[in-house]
Amino acid sequence: MSLFGDGLEKAVQKAFTRPTPKSAGAQMRYLVKQLGGTKAVAQMLRISQRTVERYVKDQIKKPRPDLAARIDREVKKRWQPQIKAKAKAKAASTGGIIIDTRARMGYTAPIGTTDQDRIRHLTIALPPQYAARLFDAQEQGANDQQLQEIAAEALKEVYFQDNGRRAGSLEEVRFTDIEHLEFDL
Repeated sequence: MSLFGDGLEKAVQKAFTRPTPKSAGAQMRYLVKQLGGTKAVAQMLRISQRTVERYVKDQIKKPRPDLAARIDREVKKRWQPQIKAKAKAKAASTGGIIIDTRARMGYTAPIGTTDQDRIRHLTIALPPQYAARLFDAQEQGANDQQLQEIAAEALKEVYFQDNGRRAGSLEEVRFTDIEHLEFDL
């Protein structure tokens, strides 16, 4: 996935009420149940159907690291969909989303202002409308650049312009060289 997409997904996963299956066999049985058969799981994970069946029967206990990561990602993607939907709905309607980032930020402004980019570490609560825009864009398959533009627009309004109380002449915020990015609901 991507830096922003993964970050949003991890934030939503913090709302899980039960832990995801841990062992490879339990994870594989869950995927087989969700997708309705071993053939679909095998195609999704790009392994043989027989290998899936061996994981289901606990004949294979430890997958290679790249396969283990794919299995874990697919399980978490499908785990507790109603809980994830409720968490997203709450963030988009009342709760908002918190962004914690360390990145190079600057802005485009009229001549005579100090608009030089610099590294900033920000932890900002974004309003619900930006949480809704981020989650909607993610569900529609937006790439990392599009999610980054939404986040930059949110930081422009909340941090640089203080919700319209200052810096009204800012035109654009640059949000680049991201060293750290984390979301929380």
